[in-house]
Amino acid sequence: MIYLLHIETSTKVCSVALSRNGELCAIEELEEQGYSHGENLTIFIERVLKDEGISKQELNGISVASGPGSYTGLRIGVATAKGLCYSLKIPLIAIDSLTALAEQVETSQNKCAVIDARRMEVYNCIFDSEGNKLKEISADIIDEDSYKEFEPFVFFGDGADKLSDIWANKNCIINKEVKSSAAGQVKIAYQKFQSEAFEDVAYFEPFYLKDFIAGKKK
Repeated sequence: MIYLLHIETSTKVCSVALSRNGELCAIEELEEQGYSHGENLTIFIERVLKDEGISKQELNGISVASGPGSYTGLRIGVATAKGLCYSLKIPLIAIDSLTALAEQVETSQNKCAVIDARRMEVYNCIFDSEGNKLKEISADIIDEDSYKEFEPFVFFGDGADKLSDIWANKNCIINKEVKSSAAGQVKIAYQKFQSEAFEDVAYFEPFYLKDFIAGKKK
């Protein structure tokens, strides 16, 4: 029996899932106004383990959203995952936030996963209907002509709402139901576990894509 814990904190959604042999068996998640997921993360981990009736010591590995996304959220999620992996002596699996987001969407069209990067900028990646990347992850300022070569496509994620008006005349569809979730990591994490595609727990850092800009002191 292979038990994997999955942690997603790259957006305002704090999400923790547990899988058994590559199948989702428990999940806890909450969308918050801020990005301080620390307290909920600990509670959610305890809940999913309790739901399945197992202890932390029975976990075989942990996957975590590696970015891009919120600097604060990613830092909390990765620190928690690394701490557990180190103490339990189990492997760490990194999964980029946009691939996990796209994993939740089934469509015959191309898929455009977008995470809010503030103002009119989004972190994004475009996939075909099978999940193969057509465009690498980037942070872009969006206008009405963006990604025209990939139309028609479905776009989704917490950056999708602010694009709906800009893209009103494009050959694309918005899916407002899809949010970042640890459930999107389950299949990918199990495949990585089987192929032993693990990270170095001591040195792994999130993929922020952009430098963190703190508020200026007055």
